[in-house]
Amino acid sequence: MKILNIGSLNIDKVYTMDHFVTAGETLASKHMGTFPGGKGLNQAVALARAGAEVYAAGAVGPDGQFLVDILKESGANVDHVLQLSDVDTGHAIIQLDPSGQNCIITAPGANGCLSEEYIDATLSHFGPGDLLLLQNETNNIPYIMRKAKDRGLQIAINASPITPTLLTYPLDLVDYFIINEIEGQSIAAIQETDHEKILEALLTKFPHTAVVLTLGSHGVLYGKGSDRASHGIFKVDVVDTTAAGDTFCGYFLTSIAKGLEPQQALHMASMASALAIGVKGAANSIPTWSQVEEFEKSHS
Repeated sequence: MKILNIGSLNIDKVYTMDHFVTAGETLASKHMGTFPGGKGLNQAVALARAGAEVYAAGAVGPDGQFLVDILKESGANVDHVLQLSDVDTGHAIIQLDPSGQNCIITAPGANGCLSEEYIDATLSHFGPGDLLLLQNETNNIPYIMRKAKDRGLQIAINASPITPTLLTYPLDLVDYFIINEIEGQSIAAIQETDHEKILEALLTKFPHTAVVLTLGSHGVLYGKGSDRASHGIFKVDVVDTTAAGDTFCGYFLTSIAKGLEPQQALHMASMASALAIGVKGAANSIPTWSQVEEFEKSHS
């Protein structure tokens, strides 16, 4: 199975803070670092480091070559990455507090420049049996979804960030939702806070779709049809949670592509995300499959 990931490619500027800046406050950071990031890049790296046959697609500006380099070094095919000369690469400003939590501001840049012609040309290399992974940090997502489904691809979506516009997408075309509880509430159009009820509402609304509902410290729930699975978290020291969800997403889908059952896929993805939060930064924090296997041995 080939996995095509059409997503955002960002330059992340990470500011280590005593606390998140509030309205009217000016605060000096304790440290600033520049890292490769963007949900598209992070998830492509996670897929590649987990061993998937992954093809990265998206756009960068003239300042984004190092993002293409890290994708390639991680094992992703970069033939479909669009390199633009007249627009800057997308970027994110990330505040990181002492507990490892973050808040993020993004600027789309080249991520908002995916034309229908580019999408058609990219999708022409994929067909039945392949999987498309999307997030919500690029433009033209409904067009991508419809054209991909016309070509027989399965569609997985990590519906982040959740926006009112996302709720208008043709979500009935999705084969895998990988979402958190807030995103789940929005997509299911309910105010319910009980995790099990959120999952059931999603499965009722999308009866042919697999739902992976991540719950932070409460672990993760999975459902499709009458099948159910769940997994708890691995307790580790939290350094930076920035790429934890992206790592989980990439590892879960790779595990499924490798033929693992959902329960084992949740297990591998949970271990991988635990390793990721122990390292500062986004893409650079994502472990390899062998590192996850070593982690499993030490926690068996």
